[in-house]
Amino acid sequence: MLPSASVLLLLCVSGLLVPSQGLPFEQRGFWDFGLDGDGGGGMMMMMRDEEEGSAFEETPAPPPDGPVCPFGCHCHRHVVQCSDLGLTAVPKNIPTDTKLLDLQNNRITELPEDSFKGLSNLYALVLVNNKISKVNPRTFVPLRHLQKLYFSRNLLTAVPKNLPSSLVELRIHENRIKKVPEGAFNGLGSMNCIEMGRNPIQNSGFEPGAFKGLKLNYLRISEANLTGIPKDLPESLHELHLDSNQIQAIELEDLSRYKNLFRLGLGYNHIRMIENGSLAFVPRLRELHLENNQLSRVPRGLPDMKYLQVVYLHSNNISQVGMNDFCPQGFGMKRTFYNGISLFGNPVNYWEVQPAAFRCVSDRLAIQFGNYKK
Repeated sequence: MLPSASVLLLLCVSGLLVPSQGLPFEQRGFWDFGLDGDGGGGMMMMMRDEEEGSAFEETPAPPPDGPVCPFGCHCHRHVVQCSDLGLTAVPKNIPTDTKLLDLQNNRITELPEDSFKGLSNLYALVLVNNKISKVNPRTFVPLRHLQKLYFSRNLLTAVPKNLPSSLVELRIHENRIKKVPEGAFNGLGSMNCIEMGRNPIQNSGFEPGAFKGLKLNYLRISEANLTGIPKDLPESLHELHLDSNQIQAIELEDLSRYKNLFRLGLGYNHIRMIENGSLAFVPRLRELHLENNQLSRVPRGLPDMKYLQVVYLHSNNISQVGMNDFCPQGFGMKRTFYNGISLFGNPVNYWEVQPAAFRCVSDRLAIQFGNYKK
């Protein structure tokens, strides 16, 4: 939840004004009616003048400077917070200079075409935890500078159409998306991060060309219905997270497209087998998550990964660790030492593992067998 915009009420009293003898009284503020030095004579004089029919006339208050904050919302320095208000639609008359609009935790069900009319300066839009199922194809057209769109925990069945070309970050996890058609992200050349986990999407739900044109850095499709690593994701990925799916194996060509990966998350799947040579396609990998799977041995190919620093293998079925399972046999072949290897929750006896098996680890505390509590 974004922080509430504070509302600061300043009551400034610059002094008590006493009307002069030669000039008519000019009201400059409410406190001009305060008591003066004669013990209230100033107030009594004003009341007497009014009774005698003096020239004091009421004038309508001038309109407030700048745009008005929507009822119930908090507005402060280009931030409009309208969260947790039970709204069923986007408020009208949102200030045109708004850069961050927070509409999370409401009851909005759809976004008509004019929902964000005039908000061309909007940078971030938060729609998390509503009930949105319908989005007009032209809803986001006015948002020419939008970079962050948070659409998680709604009722979307498809990726919204015509997303702003300026978009950098899209989070649409925990919706009802089952299919990503070809060209779903057309024109989003600036996109850097997509979070779309917790959607009931299968491997067949990604049509060829679904991510065409994207140069993503980060993609998460966790807690979905994937049975394998998708084969048509952007080649530019540095981080790919597929945790908590139903993946059972990593086949030879599964990672051949993702040579730029730094971090790969495959924890909490059903992986029993990693085909020999599969990891050779990700030579720049720094961090590998394979925890909570069904592996019976340390994956082959780890010693050849020069930059690998962190490997999570806890809660598998690994029963032994060989001398060369993690480290290369020669010197100078590994550019960086490991600073984290987790092996707890496996049926391997740590006292049976040769210390030399971890000769390329930076510190003994980096090896987690779970035996320090014993």
